Amino acid sequence: MGKSNNDKLQGTLTLLVLRTLETRGPLHGYGLCAHIQSVSTDLLRVEEGSLYPALHRMEQDRWLSSKWQVTDKGRKAKFYAITERGRAQLALEKESWERLTRGVSQVLQYS
Repeated sequence: MGKSNNDKLQGTLTLLVLRTLETRGPLHGYGLCAHIQSVSTDLLRVEEGSLYPALHRMEQDRWLSSKWQVTDKGRKAKFYAITERGRAQLALEKESWERLTRGVSQVLQYS
């Protein structure tokens, strides 16, 4: 039985979150999910059950900072922002992703 898209996404969640926060600035969890889904034209869907533990871990690793703010809809939400340490990790994550995709591409092209 093959992996679902959510299983495949789990390995890239850190990369996607850090990159989104780097480009978009501080966002709350729902905003992160919506942005990733929108930019990927609905190909990637981040489940809350995966996102919030990942955000917590990244905050513990000091790749993210957070603060409570009021959303556009008047609700209180925790907004996450990338830190300098997070930017350094993002560079490592990008490099790792590029190596992985290069390797997979080489295998697919092998004849």
